[in-house]
Amino acid sequence: MKIMSVVIIIVVISFILFTYMSYAANKKVERQRYDVVKQEEGFEIRFYPKALMASVSTQRNGEERGGNQNFRTLAGYIFGGNKTEKKIAMTAPVHMERNATANKMSFVLPSGYTMTDLPDPNDTSIKFHYSDEGYYAALKFGGFAGEDKIKRKEEELKELLQKKGYQAIGAFNYLGYNAPWDVVNRENEIIVQIAYTKP
Repeated sequence: MKIMSVVIIIVVISFILFTYMSYAANKKVERQRYDVVKQEEGFEIRFYPKALMASVSTQRNGEERGGNQNFRTLAGYIFGGNKTEKKIAMTAPVHMERNATANKMSFVLPSGYTMTDLPDPNDTSIKFHYSDEGYYAALKFGGFAGEDKIKRKEEELKELLQKKGYQAIGAFNYLGYNAPWDVVNRENEIIVQIAYTKP
């Protein structure tokens, strides 16, 4: 009985330490820059300047967003899977979007890079581009984000925008801020570009 109690205590302490280290590491990661221009009930309006992105798309298969395959491809690139074997720092969030035929994932590249000084990827399915500068509505939520939950949050943001009279432009995208193994303090967002003129 005493041995079992000791094992449980060790497991709990290990879990707490792992969670703390994971949380601390996540806070050190560079995040995509934006400015909050207005706080609405249930969501906020942000201005996003353009950001350099690395993206990969795969054929859509059912309802899932193809996260594992696309993540492995992009992570391989920044962990040295490029022509110069250069490692590139991870940033947050990871952008995920989809249309009728494809799933797309994008990493925001660190702010010090330009299109001309990025190493060429070994995997030619990776494409580089700048994100669209503009105003976006963003809805935050916590916990693990499965497809059903993401859909519910998309619908929630749609209803909030309609209620306030904002027009959405383009697709609703999911943004994830955590590593897959993070258990607590998980951060997620749904964002969509909107027609907005700052007063």
